[in-house]
This record gives sequence, C-alpha cells and structure tokens, in this order.
Amino acid sequence: MLEGLVTKLADTPWSIELHESLYMYAITESTHVLAIMLFVGTIAMVDLRLLNVSFRQVPVSQMLSKMLPWTVAGFVVLAITGAMLFLAIPIRTYHSLWFRLKCIMILIAAVNIAIFTFKVERNKAAWDLGPVPPKSKICAAVSLSAWFCVIVFGRLIAYNWFDCDNINSATMLELTGCPADAG
Repeated sequence: MLEGLVTKLADTPWSIELHESLYMYAITESTHVLAIMLFVGTIAMVDLRLLNVSFRQVPVSQMLSKMLPWTVAGFVVLAITGAMLFLAIPIRTYHSLWFRLKCIMILIAAVNIAIFTFKVERNKAAWDLGPVPPKSKICAAVSLSAWFCVIVFGRLIAYNWFDCDNINSATMLELTGCPADAG
C-alpha cells in the first residue's frame, strides 16, 4: 500500500520538478540543515540544563519558556523542508534503511517529549531552581541520544550502501522493503 503511494508521489510534477531543479533541492537541503541546528540546538540547551551541565543558574521554567518558541519555529521549518526532501526522492528515501531508522528515532523522541511534557514537567515548580529529579535527567538523556541518532541517520540517507540495487541480502531486502528482484 505505501509502496504504491510512494510510487504515485514520485510521478507528481512537484516531485519531478523539485528533484530536477538546479537550485531548489540544494536550497531545501540547506534550509533543512539550518532548521536542524535551531530545533536540536534549543532542545540540547534545555536538555543540558536538565542534566545540570550548563545554565545551572537559570530556572528550568524560564529556560523552557525562552526556548520553546524557537524550538517550535525550528520544528515547523524542519517538517516542511523534510517533507520536501522526501517528495524530491520518495522511492529511494522510502526504501532507505537509514530513513526507516531515522523515523523510529523520531518516534522515540516524540514519545519522550510527550512523557516529559505531560508527566515529568508538571511538577517543575518544585524543582525549578533546586535539584532536577532523576526522571527529568532520564528524559534529557533520551532526548539528546534520540536527536543525535536522527541527525546521524538523516545524514546517512544520502549514501547508497543500502539502495535496492546494491542489496544482496534477503534480510536487508526485507528491512528496506525492496522487491526481491531489485538486487
């Protein structure tokens, strides 16, 4: 089902024009990298505060309120440019093992954000300037790890090590969703 949808997406004029454009793909990719810096950079600042590595004198609530608008702005640009990058090369990206791992890590990061926001952060008034509870530190460590993996896996998408026509292993064909006759 997804394979058919991705194939149809690849045949759209938007996909073809974005992929074949002399400048638009490069501009989109560059903007995506800048948005990553903004999004993950602001998240890292908050996580490092929660881990008591930096910004120790800044109350957690103040740190969160100052960083959140920038984090959201980074996310919006990141989501738009990420969708455009997928649109430009949908079939190859869909079959990329690195893309699939990146999606898993984004899901882990999103669940971690939800846990922090709806469970852990609710009691931040009690520890705003005092010691940060272990649950917050765990969320911060998971966050830093997950976003680090998202960046690394995202970067590896550009390489063709596991493109369908380079795979000789049945297991890798299964993991990437490539047709058995592709390699």
